[in-house]
Amino acid sequence: MSTLSFSGRIIPTFRRAAALAFVLLATACNFTVTPPPRSAAVAPPPAALNSATLDQYRSAVARHILDRNPSYVLQGTPQAMLRSLVVVSFVVDRDGQIVASNVYRTNGDDEAESTALATLRRSAPLPLPPSKLLDARGQVELFEDWLFNDNGKFQLRTFASPQAQTID
Repeated sequence: MSTLSFSGRIIPTFRRAAALAFVLLATACNFTVTPPPRSAAVAPPPAALNSATLDQYRSAVARHILDRNPSYVLQGTPQAMLRSLVVVSFVVDRDGQIVASNVYRTNGDDEAESTALATLRRSAPLPLPPSKLLDARGQVELFEDWLFNDNGKFQLRTFASPQAQTID
């Protein structure tokens, strides 16, 4: 009797499990997974997008600085041993205003540092930066190298001529 009673409980349970499996299998056959929609235009990484634009903007800014400071610009070949190299970091806002500037690296020549910063400030406002270069605050940071000869005149690295090969 115990076997019959045990079988009596298993068979209805098995039938219910089989019916549930059948329903689930039937439902699964009609179930379609739809992937999320893809955006039509996938943007390239910012570095790839901005590289050429940044170089073009940096050149436009360097040209502007040179044009605004002709009496300080060295024409011709820089001497073999430069008096000073001053690297200036500066931040430009969407209106071309210089919102921050400082000497990033130098050999300690105070006069050259002052000249570099003064010629940068004298050049303001700078050309308007392309909007795709602007950060969340509407600014872009640039670096430029001022290369000084002994006479205090400079060239900017962006447009610098090759240095002389011999020391005179």
